[in-house]
Amino acid sequence: MKRTGTHWIDVSGGALRHNVGVLRSVVGSGTAIAAVVKANAYGHGLDEVVRAVGGTVDWMAVHTAAEARAVRSAGFAGPVLVMGFVPEWELFDLDLDVHVLVSTVEVLDALAAYRDREGVALPVHLKIETGTHRQGVKPERVPDLVRAAAARRLDVVGIATHFANIEDTLNHEFALSQLERFREAVGVLRRELGEEPPFVHAACSAAALLFREADFTLVRTGISLYGHWPSRETRLSWLLEHGRSEEVALRPALTWKALVGQIQDVPAGGTVGYGRTWTALRPTRLAVLPVGYADGYPRAMGNRARVVANGAAVPVVGRVCMNITMADVTDVEGLGVGDEVVLLGRQGDAEVTAETLAELAGTINYELLARLSPETPRVLVD
Repeated sequence: MKRTGTHWIDVSGGALRHNVGVLRSVVGSGTAIAAVVKANAYGHGLDEVVRAVGGTVDWMAVHTAAEARAVRSAGFAGPVLVMGFVPEWELFDLDLDVHVLVSTVEVLDALAAYRDREGVALPVHLKIETGTHRQGVKPERVPDLVRAAAARRLDVVGIATHFANIEDTLNHEFALSQLERFREAVGVLRRELGEEPPFVHAACSAAALLFREADFTLVRTGISLYGHWPSRETRLSWLLEHGRSEEVALRPALTWKALVGQIQDVPAGGTVGYGRTWTALRPTRLAVLPVGYADGYPRAMGNRARVVANGAAVPVVGRVCMNITMADVTDVEGLGVGDEVVLLGRQGDAEVTAETLAELAGTINYELLARLSPETPRVLVD
């Protein structure tokens, strides 16, 4: 395998396909699975993830029309759902199997203009606002939007919603109330269409893991596809319901590696990095790593996080710089310039998880992964 750059991300196709299999074993047998690959596939690399799981999932879900085109370029021929706002100027080079989640008449107007210009009438899914107060229309507006679509010769083929508070709590009463409002909206759409809408979807990863009531015809799986629980509360909810004997064995798919760029000797009493925030209490050897916060390794990791060198977890010392991070490798034997160090992932018996780094940075695993620089090369392995 030819290396490019001084740090890179390995993406395990085997782990991704394993996670798809786990999710299929959990959701209903008649429920299709959409792989959510927005935000560069949660930092894993859209092209790599689409190539890895394109033959094992039923749909791809993205946020933008540009991402839909990227999914097609990566070779996926199945249906793609665009879930974000789509302005008219973003509508080009899209086929009939690209569906659009719609919350406003303005997007219907853009889709109608695209049909008139290109002769392609993209199928419409209605986004229903059930309590998140983000994208979506209230259930009582469903008839208006259906008729507006019909007036523009657009077909409404689906309906969707999104949960507001399913991950951060063990009390799912609000989520269940959202589900009830959504069912009412599905009934309204059914009456307007005169038939059952073909595509009904509400479940994110947390709902796909916890709520069989939310399976419907399609689930949208994001963070769990990549091998991570949405939150501690989601995992605990599963354990409370099923017990540890039926634990969901998700496998993180991403390993972020960097080469040692220099070994730096620091005398006892010497200080390291900007602001001199770390002082060596003994003669110390540092591995200087050519990666920093510009690449998505949070500045907050300075003097807090660990990296893995030769199978041992060692501390990050000094402030993380824009493109450089230092680690104390005094007790690591045989490490030299050009050797691999793991910033995120497993090496031997030691592991640095996205959840650990996210907690140190005061954020969540979603953000930590999604903010990994798209400039960092991704390598699809196994």
